[in-house]
Amino acid sequence: MGFRKKNKSPPVLSHEFVIQNHADMVSCVAMIILLGLMFEVTAKFAIMFITVQYNVTQTSEDKSEPVNFYHYGPKDIATVFFYMLIAIILHALIQEYILDKINRRLHLSKTKHSKFNESGQLAVFYLLSFTWGCSILTADFVTNPMFLWEGYPHNHMAFQVKFFYVCQMAYWLHALPELYFQKVRKEDIPRQLYYICLYIFHITGAYVLNLHRLGLLLLVPHYLVELLFHASRLFYFSNENKQKGFTLWALLFVFTRLLTLTLSVLTFGFGLSRTDKQGFSLAEGNFNVLTVRMTCLSAICLTQAWMMWKFINFQLKKWREQTQLQASKKKAVSPKSRASKKDSSRGGSANGVMKPEDKTSPRARKPKAS
Repeated sequence: MGFRKKNKSPPVLSHEFVIQNHADMVSCVAMIILLGLMFEVTAKFAIMFITVQYNVTQTSEDKSEPVNFYHYGPKDIATVFFYMLIAIILHALIQEYILDKINRRLHLSKTKHSKFNESGQLAVFYLLSFTWGCSILTADFVTNPMFLWEGYPHNHMAFQVKFFYVCQMAYWLHALPELYFQKVRKEDIPRQLYYICLYIFHITGAYVLNLHRLGLLLLVPHYLVELLFHASRLFYFSNENKQKGFTLWALLFVFTRLLTLTLSVLTFGFGLSRTDKQGFSLAEGNFNVLTVRMTCLSAICLTQAWMMWKFINFQLKKWREQTQLQASKKKAVSPKSRASKKDSSRGGSANGVMKPEDKTSPRARKPKAS
């Protein structure tokens, strides 16, 4: 890992060298971009990486002061790339100074060790994202469902909304090289690739299609459920008796899937189809056509169905493991009970057996001679 002192240094530019020092290399690239702000020649180029681009100033009737809004464009790729570097550095810091120290105390196996690291990183991210998302959500998101599609296309975003989406895309893009940096096991790579690609696909789709209101409202409860799951798994690794969090997670997971489907059907099936602006226009950022709406709705429904299928398989696997444990405990108890019953029966028969001399009847005895 980065920032870690090693006794033996591997060959330069070897795989082990890159894995151990990847955070240092990435921090050097980030520092070069920051140093570009100090020179006039490179300042304009460096600002494109660091600050949020495409600022639009508007004046509203309610407020006398102008309000700054943002829209997206190709320069956002540079911004996402820079914050992806920041995410890699923060990932290494959390791993070395928090998770590795806890792992040394718990003495986990290799399988639990990798899962503990995964849950620890994701729990921190979900906690920050959930808190940030709740601060962005206004009363209109919760009390007025029509706010999700009114005034579409939503070309302009507030600074917090755009920066939130930039950080979300940067984090999930950084998770791809982390599969190599963290030496993730081959059997775990497909599972992690599935959900990483799904996050990138859905978040980028909501950002590009100007559906950031719906995307933000769906991400906040989803992140809460995922935070609860990974926090419960962390407690489970520390003490296997702590499993109550999984029950609450299961209930909220099903509720969140139903909420996601309900809001998606309302937005794509009823709301956007009845708005005034219908049509497809890249210049205006309008994608309100039947093909795009049905594609988005189908993608969300298929994702929710896949997540429910994985959830049901997980619950069935857990139920089978519990039944097997109960059956093994019964088998371990039954031989002891049978042995005790045999001992008691043997003791009872030994006390109730008559002596041979008692079995002789009076008729069988010979009379004494007179």
